[in-house]
Amino acid sequence: MLIDSHAHLDFYTTHPTDREEVLRRAWDAGVKTILAIGIGENPSQMHLALDLATSVTGDHQPQIFASAGVHPEQAHNATPEALAELTRLAAHPRCIAIGEIGLDYYHLENPDIPVQQQAFIAQMKVAAGLRKPIIIHCRTSELATPKAKERYGPADAAADTYNLIDEHFRPSGLPGIMHCFSGSVDDARRALDLGFYLSFAGNLTYPKAQGIRDAAAFAPADRILVETDAPFLAPIPLRGQRNEPAFVAHTAAALAELRGISPEGLADLTTENFHHLFPSTRQPGRA
Repeated sequence: MLIDSHAHLDFYTTHPTDREEVLRRAWDAGVKTILAIGIGENPSQMHLALDLATSVTGDHQPQIFASAGVHPEQAHNATPEALAELTRLAAHPRCIAIGEIGLDYYHLENPDIPVQQQAFIAQMKVAAGLRKPIIIHCRTSELATPKAKERYGPADAAADTYNLIDEHFRPSGLPGIMHCFSGSVDDARRALDLGFYLSFAGNLTYPKAQGIRDAAAFAPADRILVETDAPFLAPIPLRGQRNEPAFVAHTAAALAELRGISPEGLADLTTENFHHLFPSTRQPGRA
């Protein structure tokens, strides 16, 4: 059994049965649980993932849990009203995390740094108050567009993210997930020191991603997860296609090979890690 720890299920709307077909293929591929990320296109759509988590039921369907959050690209819309709605959604038992939240200095049109940081801190406070883990979006500034680098200057999104977590979330004692982990071994070490899990996506399989693979091999066995970030970042051999939860099997196989274990062993390991992080997701009858 595999768990996709990060998928944007509300994005599957190309035809009336698109999402149902995606979920059926996930089930057939052995993906029995999906964490649907509740950011939507903007904060007015944060509820969509929880709507799915509370409505999708039946045989041959993965169980779905949800998160809710304001993405850093939408930080300017993290109004008091949006934060109140986030608090309401996140209080639901099927909403198991706040996210994805964080910082992103990658695009020229992203909000100003103080706006992003204010929204990030506010959401960490919501998570701490509700005793929910957080899911972190952190895109390295090294890959930012040239105009974004000019705008944001020497600021580093990863360094700022870790510093703000250390100051505003670490005292809560709560864990979190570094979603689509794309950093170095040093970045991994700092995330782990903060109590976070590292979730690896399809970019783990890309030829130029040796740094991510080094971090994936380094990470402790009890702190790794797998995800798709679907519909984005399809893994090799499906790169360029629309990603979907069924494809997490390819990333899991690559991660298993890196760590010298069987795909079945990797599936068992990451499933147990997910349930340890989110105990309410464990099916009745499991230890």
